[in-house]
Amino acid sequence: MSSPLSLCFLGVGLMGAPMVERLLKAGFDLSLWNRTATKMDPFSGRAHIASSPAQAVAGADVVITMLENGDIVDQVLYGSGALSHLARGALVIDMSSIQPGQARQHASQVKNLGGDYLDAPVSGGTRGAESGTLSIMAGGEEAAFDRARAVFEAMGKATHIGPVGSGQLAKLANQAIVGITIGAVSEALLLAARGGARPDRVREALLGGFAGSKILEQHGERMLQRNFTPGAPARIQLKDLRMILDEARAEGLSLPLSQRVFEQYRGLLASGHGEVDHSGLLLELERLNGVELESAITDHEDL
Repeated sequence: MSSPLSLCFLGVGLMGAPMVERLLKAGFDLSLWNRTATKMDPFSGRAHIASSPAQAVAGADVVITMLENGDIVDQVLYGSGALSHLARGALVIDMSSIQPGQARQHASQVKNLGGDYLDAPVSGGTRGAESGTLSIMAGGEEAAFDRARAVFEAMGKATHIGPVGSGQLAKLANQAIVGITIGAVSEALLLAARGGARPDRVREALLGGFAGSKILEQHGERMLQRNFTPGAPARIQLKDLRMILDEARAEGLSLPLSQRVFEQYRGLLASGHGEVDHSGLLLELERLNGVELESAITDHEDL
C-alpha cells in the first residue's frame, strides 16, 4: 500500500484553514506555514507547523498556495527562495487568485526546477471550503491535473479548463458574474422595498423563477439579515475586478458592466467597508440613496 502524499500548504487564512481541515480529514500528511503563526494553532498536533516557507516546501510531494494575491505568492514562494527547496518532480498547485500572466511565469519557474504546475483558483467561499464543495478551476497539463485529483476531491469538484493560466481566466469570469450579480440583487431588493413590497417575499418569489441564483439565495439572505461578516471580503472582490479590467485591457476588450461594479466596490472601500463581505455592496447603494433596505418598506408604509 502506497504512503499518502506529503502536502505543503502555504496560507492558512479565511479560506485556507477550512481547506486544510478537509485535507487532514482525507488523511493527507500536511506541513503548514502562515505569516500569522497563531492561525495555525488549531492544527497543532495534526500537522507539521513550519517556521518558514522553505521548511514547509522541503520534501513535499505537492505544494499548495492559498494566498491573498499574486504579489504575495511571488514573495512567499518565489522571491523568498523557498521554491529552490522544491523536490524534483513535485507538483505546485496555486489555488490563489492571481493574474493569468503571473501563473504562466510561475509555471515556467517550476518547470525549470523539474516540477509540475497547476493554477487552480476556487469559488464557493468559506461555506464551500468548510463543506468540501468548492468549484476548482485548473489550468495546466492534463497529466498534472490527473496527479492532483485525489487532492482536489478532498476539497470540492475540479474541472480541467485548459493550459496554464486558464484556471485564472475562469476565476476572472466567475468574479465578473459574482460582482455584477451582487450589484443587481442589491438594486432589485432596494427597488422592491422602496416601492412597498416585502423584500424577503420578493427574494422568495424570484428564487423560483428565471432570476434565481446562488447569489440571490445566499447573498440576498445576507442583505436582508444585514449579516456582512466576511465569507469573501469586499477588498478581495475589488482586487479581482481590477484584475478583470487589467486582463480586458490587455486583450483589447471593453467590459462596461465590470467597470461600473468596480467603481461601486471602490466607493464601498472608500467608505471604510473593505472588510465586510462582498455582499456588503448593498451598503454603497444605500449610501448613494440615503436609505437602508431594512427601513425602506417601513418608510413607505409610514407615508
